[in-house]
Amino acid sequence: MSSSAAVSRKPKTPKPSRVRVPEKFADAEKLYGIENWGKGFFSVSDDGNLLVHPTRESHRFVDLKGVIDDVALRGISTPVVVRFPQILDATVKELNEAFLRAIKEYEYDGAFRGVFPIKVNQKKVVVREIIQAGRKYGYGLEAGSKPELLAALSQDLGPDCLITTNGYKDEAFIKLALNGLRMGKTVVLILEKVSELERILDVAKRRGVTPLIGMRSKLYARGSGKWAKSGGEAAKFGLTTTEMLDAVEILRHRKMLDSLVMIHFHIGSQITDIRKVKQAIKEAGRVYAKLYRSGVEVKFLNLGGGLGVDYDGSKTAFDSSMNYTVQEYANDIVYTIKSICDEEKVPVPTLVTESGRAITAYHSVLVTNVLDVADRIEQGRTVKLDGDENHVVRELYDVWQGVTAKTMRESYHDALQYKEELFTLFNLGYVSLEDRSKGEILYWNICERIRRHLHTLKDVPEEFEQLEVMLADKYVMNFSVFQSLPDVWAIDQLFPILPIHRLRERPGEVATLADITCDSDGKIEKFIDLRDIKEALPLHLFHKGTPYYIGFCLVGAYQDVLGDLHNLFGEAHEVLASVDEEGRTRIQDVLPGESCERVLSYMNYDRDEMLDGIWRQLRRATERKKVKEPEAKAIAKDFEQVLSQYTYLED
Repeated sequence: MSSSAAVSRKPKTPKPSRVRVPEKFADAEKLYGIENWGKGFFSVSDDGNLLVHPTRESHRFVDLKGVIDDVALRGISTPVVVRFPQILDATVKELNEAFLRAIKEYEYDGAFRGVFPIKVNQKKVVVREIIQAGRKYGYGLEAGSKPELLAALSQDLGPDCLITTNGYKDEAFIKLALNGLRMGKTVVLILEKVSELERILDVAKRRGVTPLIGMRSKLYARGSGKWAKSGGEAAKFGLTTTEMLDAVEILRHRKMLDSLVMIHFHIGSQITDIRKVKQAIKEAGRVYAKLYRSGVEVKFLNLGGGLGVDYDGSKTAFDSSMNYTVQEYANDIVYTIKSICDEEKVPVPTLVTESGRAITAYHSVLVTNVLDVADRIEQGRTVKLDGDENHVVRELYDVWQGVTAKTMRESYHDALQYKEELFTLFNLGYVSLEDRSKGEILYWNICERIRRHLHTLKDVPEEFEQLEVMLADKYVMNFSVFQSLPDVWAIDQLFPILPIHRLRERPGEVATLADITCDSDGKIEKFIDLRDIKEALPLHLFHKGTPYYIGFCLVGAYQDVLGDLHNLFGEAHEVLASVDEEGRTRIQDVLPGESCERVLSYMNYDRDEMLDGIWRQLRRATERKKVKEPEAKAIAKDFEQVLSQYTYLED
């Protein structure tokens, strides 16, 4: 028996994902969820480019593809982090104005003084823009380490701005905070443990400064989402009720009760459910009111961070979403605290929040290029049977011939069975490498044929969903997940991901993404969806030699500061873009990414020492006649040039 089977890959048939690509690809907004998660900052142009609206005005936008093309002319290649300072201005305004409206609506006889936690994004350009945007609101900073406190104290904050300090503190940290007070800044040292209090008081006494002290209350209430465990009774930080009363007695005994100015709590980051926020507010409000009635005239109630970001646009309590708005958040805080204070007959406190994620997430987009597409090499191959093949190979061939729309379920089950049998027999020594290869090709050709028939169905049966994922292409991207999107690897965080151009062209592929690190975890296989998590992303056919750019949106919170140096891939280039009053795009600044030399220096490699080592080896090679002198010089120059180059792949 002799026959052949050929499966052509041209033209390619679109591969379905869990969410079908619309038949009429009139807009990409629905396919990629832009209208759900974009919050007015993103849209798609008529020619299919992703637009960013830093001021949320439709007529003022930045063409993201245009920015990448512009900086490419300056020698800046992807990956590039494009920052939009005007978005920071918009989010700072949104938060503060929401509280001002709530204060007015509920006749709250107090103020709001937000602070930005620097840990969310310590980049100078980010902190500087937030300070400028928040100056008129008295918007301050929060620091959790000596470097962060140094950065906060060096800023020209307004007179009404707070600087709060969280985390454990040594004597040097306390001195910095006290020096800030002497400089005229309002720096509050928040107790994480009662044992810190004596140290603060002793250092303050020696320095001749009256400290401002806050207490972090360990609430019973907990948040929701991935960080729920950071709150509640088992929280890492905070004082129990007994410890708080002990701290009050220490201050009263020292006649320094007036130094206690703030009650603070924190129930976690990215709180997805507004009910959890309300529970915590009620408990914290009671703690404040009871303390005040006992004679502790606290001025500030710090409600911590946790204001979420709707990464997937579903407006649910899912980990990557939130079921409330910023205005609802502000309204619930103001109304609840006012109600409790009225009931307890105590003055309302100045409200403080430490929202960071909601302030910074939207302001930056990571853009990088596709390097290659890793298709299954078995697909599209021709199988010729010569009659001597193992029976399993012949069975797979018969299955391939018999695949129809009516038989595809049976054919799929048979193919799975024969594939398992093929590998079992191979491991026992009964199948040759040639037959194994033929069997693998036939198996994937069967799957490909079944997939084509799936397009005729209105709904894809659940048993075939994994098949769709297996047949998805793997787009290899020029970036490191560990450096630029560490939360994807660490906590399965979902970010909106989409092409930044060709968005009016109907995608013909579905794919997962892989980075260029030599690590199997350097991949993205989960994507946002309004009702589910997609396991593949609709993308366009990649043409070798033609740039195809993918954007990772809402990456402005934590990703810059948590990124690591896996494989010594460093920080990406940064571009600051804005739009002027006339709607023209302005490139404010271009900040070069890290070079090979710089990332090597983090690991204590010295440039001169490395080059000396290269030269010594080249001299030995010339002495042994393995390389000529001119060639040795050229090789040494190559090494020297690479040290100054970008850590990522360049054209």
